[in-house]
Amino acid sequence: MKKPLKKLLKKVSDVIPLKHYSYKTEKSYINWIKRYIIFNNKRHPKEMGGREILQFLTHLAVKENVAVSTQNQALNSILFLYREVLKQELDLDVKTTMIYTHVFSIEVVKA
Repeated sequence: MKKPLKKLLKKVSDVIPLKHYSYKTEKSYINWIKRYIIFNNKRHPKEMGGREILQFLTHLAVKENVAVSTQNQALNSILFLYREVLKQELDLDVKTTMIYTHVFSIEVVKA
């Protein structure tokens, strides 16, 4: 793992207890954030945005066939990274994204 990624994940670990999240939530969030970064060829999240998040969630729905609740957990982890750790606004409508991934998952199951 590259040093910048380790530093970023350390920041996530530092912020989570301040928000009174559980240890299990911390581990889960860190795992999803790592997967998101690795999926995007280890680019720093500051270089990415809504498009990359949507691509990652679509990948989870289509290629990994994960449940909608799992997609929501991945999305919430990534949103935590941007909002609470990086303090960065996203070009992403969260409600629309959640509906899109849910509908997309249903369409994949029907096909």
